[in-house]
Parts: sequence; C-alpha cells; structure tokens
Amino acid sequence: MPFWLTSRLFFPPLENALVEPNGLLAAGGDLSPERMIQAYRSGIFPWFNENEPILWWSPDPRMVLFPTELKISRSLKKAIKEKIFEIRINHNFRKTMESCAQSKRPDQESTWIESDMIEDYCKLNEMGIAHSIEAYHRENLVGGLYGLCIGQSFFGESMFYNLPEASKACLAKLVEIALKNDFHFIDCQVPTPHLQKMGAGEIPRENFLAKLKNSLSNKPVNLDWNKII
Repeated sequence: MPFWLTSRLFFPPLENALVEPNGLLAAGGDLSPERMIQAYRSGIFPWFNENEPILWWSPDPRMVLFPTELKISRSLKKAIKEKIFEIRINHNFRKTMESCAQSKRPDQESTWIESDMIEDYCKLNEMGIAHSIEAYHRENLVGGLYGLCIGQSFFGESMFYNLPEASKACLAKLVEIALKNDFHFIDCQVPTPHLQKMGAGEIPRENFLAKLKNSLSNKPVNLDWNKII
C-alpha cells in the first residue's frame, strides 16, 4: 500500500516506492505549488485518474531525454525546414493543457489531467516555473507540450498533436532551448514509443536521482521563457 500524505509537506523515502505499478510512492495530499515543487525536486510526480486520490510516483527505471541525443526523422526535419508550424512559448498554457487532456491515448481509459490539476499547473505557469511550447498552423493550435523547468532541467508532463509532426516540432524546440541553456536532461517520466523513437531512453532511478541532484546543485537556468523566439 502507498504511504498516505497529510497536509504536512513530506514525502517518504523513494526506496519505499512500489516496484509495481510503475513506482507508486504515496497517495493523498494536495497539488499546492509548494508540494509540487518539492515533489519534482525529489524525483516525484503526480499522476492519477479523475475521481481517484492524488497518486505520487517515482518509477524505476526513469525515462529521460538527453538533449544531445535527440533523433530527428526525415519528416520532422522537412516540417522544420519548411516552417510548417509557428512555434510559440507560453502563448496559451491553459489551452495547451486542456488539449493534452482531450487527447485520446490508446493505453488509457480517461485523462489524468483533470480540471483542478489544470488550475494548479496554471499557477506554476504564472510563477514562471511551468511552461508550454505550442505549434500553430494557420493560427490554430495543433500541437504542444508542457512541463516544469527546475534547476537546470525540464520535467515534461504531457504532449498532444492534431497534425502529424506538431508535437515533435515542439519537442525539437525544447531540445534547442535545452542545448542553448545547458539543461542536464528532459524528464519524460515513463517510456512511450513516441519518445523512444526521438532518442529518449530509460536509466536506473538511482542514476536519475544523481543527475537530478547535480542539476539542482548548479545555478538555476536564468531564462526568460516569454522572450524566446
């Protein structure tokens, strides 16, 4: 059984995370900015279905993308070269999250991005911690991703696309930002074929936590996301 959280800002040791399913560590608590920042800084993230208690996870192994290992397919390279999408940063964070929530995923019966979670991540966006990268085609939002920038790393949460290559173009932009600003890694949480094809891979949680500690020990990325072109 997972550890049940109270109003106290506390998470149990990650060694307590269940091997199955996927590193479930704790349940309950809230999605306050303070708790979520503490969670991500500890290698933990929330993920739960509607009408469930908040569930907190720390999987082993962990899926990450190192910026230098991005793989760009021919079709994505063509889309970028022909400027099929206009990429914008934090232009409409809320709509990006809502679009991720509405995106149908074959391995899930329902979305884990429910209305209260959207409000909580929007607060983090207003604080300059959570960010969205969005792809537009003819002024329509057709793809995007969002996550948190903490320390010298980016913690990806979800992505969606309505046109082929749209979400991949957003990830390519994120990697471009990561390379320019010396990000240590992009956390992808759990494996998906989509991310594996783009160069992400699994590493032991112990290695992930060491890299996370190193990322947090350095000076945080001094980046004005709203001025990125």
